[in-house]
Amino acid sequence: MLRNMRKAGQTVVGKAIATLFFGALIVSFAIWGIGDIFRATPASAVAEVGGTTITVDQVRAAYTNELQRLGRQFRTVISPEQARAFGLDRQVVDNLVTEAVMAEQAKRMGLSVSNQLVAASIMSNPAFKGSDGQFNRALFDQALRNAGLSEAGFVQEQRAAMTRLHLAEALAGDINVPLVAREALHRYSSERRAASYLMLTPAMAGEVPAPTDEQLQSFFNDRRSVFRAPEYRAVSALALDAAALAKPEAVSDADARQRYEQQKAKYGSPERRTIQQISFPSQAEAEAAAAKIKDGATFDAIATERNVSPQDMELGTFTKAEMLDQAVAEAAFGLAQDSVSAPIAGRFGPVLVRVTQIQPEAVKPFEEVAAELRQEIAVERAQGQIEKIHDEIEDLRAGAKPLADIAKEKGLPLAQVPAVDANGLDKAGTAVALPARDAVVKAAFASDIGVDNEPLRTATGYVWYDVTGIEASREKNLDEVREQVVAQWRDDQVAQRLSEKARQLAERLEKGEAIETVAQEAGAPVKTATDLARNAAKDDLAAETVNRIFAVPVGKAGHAASGAENRAVFKVTSATVPPLVTTTPQAQNAENQLRSGLGDDLIGEYIAQVRQDLGVTINQQALRRATGSEL
Repeated sequence: MLRNMRKAGQTVVGKAIATLFFGALIVSFAIWGIGDIFRATPASAVAEVGGTTITVDQVRAAYTNELQRLGRQFRTVISPEQARAFGLDRQVVDNLVTEAVMAEQAKRMGLSVSNQLVAASIMSNPAFKGSDGQFNRALFDQALRNAGLSEAGFVQEQRAAMTRLHLAEALAGDINVPLVAREALHRYSSERRAASYLMLTPAMAGEVPAPTDEQLQSFFNDRRSVFRAPEYRAVSALALDAAALAKPEAVSDADARQRYEQQKAKYGSPERRTIQQISFPSQAEAEAAAAKIKDGATFDAIATERNVSPQDMELGTFTKAEMLDQAVAEAAFGLAQDSVSAPIAGRFGPVLVRVTQIQPEAVKPFEEVAAELRQEIAVERAQGQIEKIHDEIEDLRAGAKPLADIAKEKGLPLAQVPAVDANGLDKAGTAVALPARDAVVKAAFASDIGVDNEPLRTATGYVWYDVTGIEASREKNLDEVREQVVAQWRDDQVAQRLSEKARQLAERLEKGEAIETVAQEAGAPVKTATDLARNAAKDDLAAETVNRIFAVPVGKAGHAASGAENRAVFKVTSATVPPLVTTTPQAQNAENQLRSGLGDDLIGEYIAQVRQDLGVTINQQALRRATGSEL
């Protein structure tokens, strides 16, 4: 909208209209005043949960994060309308309310989590571990930057999440699963069946005569939508990619070496140290212990004196970057082996540390990875250029310059597709060549000819696109698709004949005729399938056919489609269920699944009751404002 106003403002007529418009706006403010703007302050709270307020900003951030996550997961652009149709706004608010309910209840019960548990949880988080499986400080810091969180804020969130988890575990952490439930699940998953069957193929349907014109027209009329031509759109797309702009030869040796030092763990094994630690409640006690060690006392003796067990004393083996507390890391990596540090003001209180083992670094030399490092740095720098070029292209777009001219001026590739459907296919059914194809196609079908579209953000740049033509979806006439209609009519006739024949054969089996006799007359061999399991295909029996066998009692007959063309006629010959042995790994897994399901149900009921006790109010107008759906 602003871009269109800027375009209009570049003409004489546009400037005159803008002057009149804003002049009238100023006069209206002068006449009516602007007090209402300040008096009618939009509500900042989306929900109130007991004494906890869920703000518009919280909901907006959570909603945006979830929208972006789903977009990355499905590799497409999810419009606000689609998000609302999926109920994403309600899901986000419900999750935030649930967290607030658990937090309020934990506060009422006086639950809390210690600093040590929070630190251990962060260090064991797989998202913060490097390729060697150890905590990586650089990854941790990068993750916080990406999420827009401070370290203190993240620790606070982690503590709150762990408190909620402890409450949930107290509610449903050790549920006794009834034996009857375990037996029912065991029967369902472990039952095995056997069946005798014959397979009817399309060749057994007999000769299908060609349809008359009247039959074909009637068949086509009933299925016009199946043969409808999809909507096609002509699309032009301009891609701006960081990798294409990167200039690794411009990266200096000093910059590459600096990156190498920061990422040594990526190219081998950096120095690792095994560290022991004794914590103290005060700096004075830590200094007193350090003085004793200086006078000849051992580190182990101090630990024994303070009732610190050898297991509690072990901090672990780390690289310097993997350590959560950088003050401790600096001190520990400055010690000789078996020496003890001076008192350290650690993040979670004063400590003394001892290094018991040092593993020297073993990494690839800089020369082996220099080219990779220069390319990596060049791509990052190109990302900065992308933003500049992005702004330049946006200015050109604001001046109504066509994408083709912009591509030529900037030396960038322009993809032009004359026809693409909503699935990304051309008229021949071939996938079109477009940058970020799925996202561009999705966005193009949500746009129109002449619309000034915002660029799409990709992993390494941007894509601009224009819809240059629309070929509306239309109904095809019979002559256009006659061959397809004839083929489908014949397939339909064959399926009907096989279904009727299978029904008749199954009835004969139900009346007691031997399956061998029935199969011989049908011209099909008798087959036997054993060890059939639910939801699993076996030999030439599709999974759906096997499930139908499980729906028929033993000794009874039935029939079902098996694959796209065949139809199976069967008689169930046996069903067996092995005895439940509760000590097997399979039985334990099944019990854990049931326990998890029961636990989820229990927690859900608990949260519903606490919500009712606390009282939850939701401001729908504020919710619409937070999710961008307020008109």
